[in-house]
Amino acid sequence: MAYKEKDTKKWTAQWFETNAKGEKKKRRKRGFETKREALEFERQKKLNSVKSMDMKLREFIEVYFEDKQNELKDRTIKNKRYMMEQHIIPYFGDCMMSEVTAHHIIQWQNEMQTKGFSDSYLRMIQNQLTSLFTHASRVYDLHVNPCKKVKRMGNSDSRSLYFWTIDEYRKFIETIEQGTRYYIIFEILFWTGCRIGELLALTKGDVDLINNQISITKTYYRIGRQDVITEPKTKQSVRVVEIPEFLSKEIKEFVDGLYGMPDDERLFPIVQEAVQHKMKNHIKKAGVKNIRVHDLRHSHVAHLIYKGVEPIFIKERLGHKDIKITLNTYGHLYSNQRRKIANLLDSEYIKSPGSTEHQDCVISEDESSNINLRQVDYNKDSNGAQSPDAKKGGE
Repeated sequence: MAYKEKDTKKWTAQWFETNAKGEKKKRRKRGFETKREALEFERQKKLNSVKSMDMKLREFIEVYFEDKQNELKDRTIKNKRYMMEQHIIPYFGDCMMSEVTAHHIIQWQNEMQTKGFSDSYLRMIQNQLTSLFTHASRVYDLHVNPCKKVKRMGNSDSRSLYFWTIDEYRKFIETIEQGTRYYIIFEILFWTGCRIGELLALTKGDVDLINNQISITKTYYRIGRQDVITEPKTKQSVRVVEIPEFLSKEIKEFVDGLYGMPDDERLFPIVQEAVQHKMKNHIKKAGVKNIRVHDLRHSHVAHLIYKGVEPIFIKERLGHKDIKITLNTYGHLYSNQRRKIANLLDSEYIKSPGSTEHQDCVISEDESSNINLRQVDYNKDSNGAQSPDAKKGGE
C-alpha cells in the first residue's frame, strides 16, 4: 500500500515479488508526486507479477486480501483468513494457481467431508476457495477457473433455520429479571430482528422513545482486545425500525436508570460472547430448545410471516440488500400459505352477488390466516391446549 514520506512529502509505492526460490520480497519505489501515481505503479507491478498465475496459492491469498482491503471489513478478513489457513493452505498452499485442476478440488472436497463439519460450514469453506479463483479469473486473467467445473460441497439451505415460537420465547424471557440489561437486550433482539452487532452499537441517541423508533446506523464487533464500531453490513442495513409501544416503554424505563449517560455512549457496553453465554444459561433454566443469539432474528421473521407480513416489508425491517436474500432465506416459510390463498379466494366467491353455492361454508379469520411453520402451532401452548390469545384471533 502506498504511503507518504514525512521528509520529502512524496509518495512511495510498495509491492511484493517472489524470487526463483519462492521467497517473497517487499519492493519499493520512491519519488511519486501523488498518491494516485504511486497506487497505479503498484497496480501495474502486481498485475505483471501474477499475470501468468505461476505463483503459489498461498502467495495469491496475500494478493487477494491486498486487493480486497478496502472492500471487506476487518472482521470479515479475519474470518476468511482463518478458514483459508485452516482448510485451504494445508492442501493447496504450495500448488501453483495455474496448475490446480477440478480433480484436485474434488479430492479436497472428499477430504473435507470426512472431518465432521456441518453442511453450512462446508459451504463456507468452499466459498473461500471459489472466491480466490474467481478473483484470479476476473482480475488476473486466469484462463481456467477449476471451481466452475465442480459441484460446490456443503449446503446453505435456509430450511435448516432454527427459531423459537412466541410461547418458547416467553418461557425464556420469564427466567430473566424484568427491566435488567439482558432483559432489554433480548427483548430488542426478538421484537426488532436486528443483528447482535447492530444492537451492541446502539447509543442513547439512536432510540427515539417519542416516535417509537430505533435508528440503526452502525455495528459493533471486537477484534482481539479492541472494540470496533463501523458502518453496518450494507447500505440497506442503515434503517429506522419501528418498535411496539410496550418495547418503547421497557427501553425508556431502562434508559431512565442510566443517570447522566451521554447520547453518544453505547447503551450496552458488553461483547457478543457475553450475550451468548447469558442466553445459554437461561435456555437451560427455561427448558426450551437451544438456539443461537442470531436465531432470535429468525424467530422475529417467523412470527412476522405467521402474522401475514409481506416479504418486502420484512426485507426493509431486516435491512437486507435485496429481497432475493429475504426470499432465499425465509421463502420456504411462506409455502404453507398456499391453502390460505385458496381460502381467501373461496371466501370472495361466497360473497359475490348471485352466488348460491356453498353458502353454508364460512371461513373464519383464524382459518384464512393460519400458517404452519415447520409444524409449529403458535395457537397452542406447550401442553397442546389452545391458548387464550389464539381464541381471540392470535397475538
